[in-house]
Amino acid sequence: MIKTIILAVALIVSVGTVSGFAQDNQKQALLASYYDIKNALVNSDAPGAAGKAGEFLKEISSADAKTFSGAEATAFKTYQDKLGYDARHISESKDIAHQREHFASFSLNFFKLAKAVKLSAQPIYYDYCPMKKTYWLSAAKEIKNPYYGKQMLTCGSVSETID
Repeated sequence: MIKTIILAVALIVSVGTVSGFAQDNQKQALLASYYDIKNALVNSDAPGAAGKAGEFLKEISSADAKTFSGAEATAFKTYQDKLGYDARHISESKDIAHQREHFASFSLNFFKLAKAVKLSAQPIYYDYCPMKKTYWLSAAKEIKNPYYGKQMLTCGSVSETID
């Protein structure tokens, strides 16, 4: 009887751990995919941005809101379609200017998601471009502007840090 109870508790704990692990992997994959799009735009690589946006679209489409808990699930459901919409537009275009237009909306919605859902144990920097009057997210404090690339690579500042 005691062995059965111990086994049942171990099973419940391991299922919860696996579920949490899957949830964390899903969150980290979305954030990494966002950064890949941003980095392609920093490098003015329109085909690369399109490809990375296509990968993000697969990630966000296959992500299961049921793996998120409570308020995080609600936030994820709120932004899933919005992020998919902009990722689709970025993925379907080879025009860097058009991609950057959608990246602004994409970044705003991703920021809202990042504020509601703990995506990483590492800080996420919310950077501001004064020339475009818009934002993006970054893994580093160092400014690398995706809206202008090499033309104005270091234009901008950290507006907020999400811990």
